Amino acid sequence: MSEQPLRPESGVGTIRRHLSDTRPTVSFEFSPPKDDTGEEALWEALRQLEAVGPDFVSVTYGAGGSSQDRTLRITEEMARRTSLTAMAHLTCVAQSVDDLREVLAGYAAAGIDHVMALRGDPPGDPRGEWVAHPGGLDHADQLVSLVRGSGDFEVGVAAFPDVHPDSASLEEDVQTLVRKADAGATFAVTQMVFDPETYLRLRDAVSARREMPISAGIMPITSIRQITRMAELMGTPLPEAVLSRLRAVEDDPAAVREVGMDIATEHAERMLSEGAPGLHFITMNRSTATIELRSRLAGQLG
Repeated sequence: MSEQPLRPESGVGTIRRHLSDTRPTVSFEFSPPKDDTGEEALWEALRQLEAVGPDFVSVTYGAGGSSQDRTLRITEEMARRTSLTAMAHLTCVAQSVDDLREVLAGYAAAGIDHVMALRGDPPGDPRGEWVAHPGGLDHADQLVSLVRGSGDFEVGVAAFPDVHPDSASLEEDVQTLVRKADAGATFAVTQMVFDPETYLRLRDAVSARREMPISAGIMPITSIRQITRMAELMGTPLPEAVLSRLRAVEDDPAAVREVGMDIATEHAERMLSEGAPGLHFITMNRSTATIELRSRLAGQLG
């Protein structure tokens, strides 16, 4: 990776502009590594994935700010050492408003001008009861307002095709996304999509009320255990149509990977054919499967 990259596309509004292009965007999500070995794996994956030319990359933020320092450092290094537009995540979990402003000041000082604003899950139990910090925020739209008022940031938010576990209905989720847009969010990225129809249903319901591009989260499926665990953490059961195909080959890891890649490819092709403005690849800090899936979709992604 270049130490002095040219960054003609950097700056606030970059992601929204890309999502408004006629060509679908490609973006990658990484997590802060837990140790030096994990960090080496992340940078190796990033070297491979930078060559694919993503429109932006994002770095997640641990529960309760558990990876706050690593998120800042990794995102800053991505912005400094690569040609990529880097976006840092930020959550409301276990942080006061003053804490959040301090994090945002760190992002601004590091030259990070894109933030994914999330309420976040309760630490220790993603499906536990949400309790706001006494001096903090209770909803993502409040965090969007704080971010927008704290600097020259472009703000993205999360969307939930299968309905957020705390929401009563799809309509409530749609209203929540509209509030986030009213607060200053300019785009959304979904949780991992397990059924393209749920993404399209959400996309259409939001577009009937507000112009807000929604990029679809997608992950190459290479392990039944991994995808099941992620579904549990998200609070979204895997559809039987997905599970049955994976279980049919569960005793053959190579076959599981092939079937899983086929499923991810089919889902992505369906959403792109229906006008999804972008795909957000959840990489798990690995490059091989993500590059393969991106290659399979080359005809639609360009």
